Amino acid sequence: MPDDTEALLPDFGPQTRLMARVAEAVKDDQLDGPTPCPDYAVRHLIGHIVGLTVAFTDAGRKQLGPTTDTDPGSSLPDLADGWREELPGQLARLAEVWRDPAAWTGDTRAGGVELPGDIAGTVAMNELVVHGWDLARATGQEYGPDEVSLAVSYAMVSATAAESPEARGTLFGPPQPVPEGASLLDQVVALSGRDPSWRP
Repeated sequence: MPDDTEALLPDFGPQTRLMARVAEAVKDDQLDGPTPCPDYAVRHLIGHIVGLTVAFTDAGRKQLGPTTDTDPGSSLPDLADGWREELPGQLARLAEVWRDPAAWTGDTRAGGVELPGDIAGTVAMNELVVHGWDLARATGQEYGPDEVSLAVSYAMVSATAAESPEARGTLFGPPQPVPEGASLLDQVVALSGRDPSWRP
């Protein structure tokens, strides 16, 4: 049985399974299409997702090296052969690593940045939630993260926006306006600097 600490940790499983389903549904003829990230076509976005999945798996394990030390903005990511077969397993490993309470303790590194384990876990979840939306929206798919994953993402983007509303930082850009009563997902998307109404 899990102890109380483990029971309180967010489970990456629902979000990683959702990401795997969204990626699986991407058609080959959509790979060169636009995304909400202006510099990324769909292929670059998936390449980024593949890279961050490996990086945050290693960060959770405290296995520091090239995967955790490389700035993701240093080059334009692209897809390697076999990504469709490899990504589901990589996502499952990510979820498994972050089920271990040890992943959330101590210090680690991601994107070349030193940060506490609990912050790394939060950043990883936010990356999956927001980039899952990016990929789903770019390829015309429905998208509905689970409540826990969405709450973790909202806590991060709202805190970041409150600290520095004009800073780009690790987010896409300054927060965007949303109408009163907007869904929590739309709020997360807007706080991360995206337009919730974006369409390709």
